[in-house]
Amino acid sequence: MTHETASNIATYVSKCLQLAMLLEVSAYPKPGNVHRTADFQKTGYEHFLASAVSLAPYFKHAAEQGIRVFKKKITISQVGIGKTIRNAVEDVLVWQHGGNTLLGSIILLIPIATAAGLTLAKNASFPVSKLRTSLRYVCDSTTAKDAVDVYDAITLAKPGGLGNAPRLDVTDVKSRKKILEEGVNLFKVFEISSSWDSISAEWVSNFHITFDFGYPFFKQQLKETKNVNIATVHTYLKILSEVPDTLIIRKAGAEKAEWVSGQAKRILEIGGLTTEKGRKSVSDLDKKLHDKAHKLNPGTTADIMSAILAIAVLNGYRP
Repeated sequence: MTHETASNIATYVSKCLQLAMLLEVSAYPKPGNVHRTADFQKTGYEHFLASAVSLAPYFKHAAEQGIRVFKKKITISQVGIGKTIRNAVEDVLVWQHGGNTLLGSIILLIPIATAAGLTLAKNASFPVSKLRTSLRYVCDSTTAKDAVDVYDAITLAKPGGLGNAPRLDVTDVKSRKKILEEGVNLFKVFEISSSWDSISAEWVSNFHITFDFGYPFFKQQLKETKNVNIATVHTYLKILSEVPDTLIIRKAGAEKAEWVSGQAKRILEIGGLTTEKGRKSVSDLDKKLHDKAHKLNPGTTADIMSAILAIAVLNGYRP
């Protein structure tokens, strides 16, 4: 592999992931989240656009690290996933003034970028199955330093609904010392939080929602509707209907999250954006979920949707 080829691969991966993020935030109406026709009080559509642009060098760096692993210039444990996530979050906050926009997406997409760099360095084509194998390798091989860096990223982003964890709580200043002393890597940290956070659960399940039913459903919807906006919104609703959003659970409780999931399921059953009744129901739900306190926004579902779109774009989808 030439230096030019490696650079081209990393740039390609970065462009794919940026496009995925732009497609996700632009999809509308995406009930309860920011999209091109709906903002939050302090966080708007343009803040997400600026955030996606700011992430280009971090996606590229992550992909380059994957290529370096393939070329045996570094070991897989030297990739520095956590540091890249922390630096990316820090830069996002510099490029826009809307607060935490993409923390969950960054935590999902940085390892995908690394795995994509490694996979494309190994293979002339892009088999999704091999990407997933690389992704497992990347996530399994994280370090305690990666975990501490991600804790720093979370502290910087100040996400809503964080709550308190029974062990290694991110808000406890002693947690970082314990992580380093006990050698708890980032994968193990996400194992602890996976029961109450779908982003963590994706990490430890080898991105189960993303690969096992999110991406196949998106492909099916794209084939049937030939419309990326409809396919994205329907996939978002599909995930929401089957997996109650853990951000809503932490902010408003399980009962409210189950209610939102039921609404998403009902909308899909009546045709979603492909029928007049479905379109009205989507719009009505979007308005209901845009409460001033943002307790009902399915932010975790949106983050996972970014990962699904990333897989699609990496696999050749173009709008």
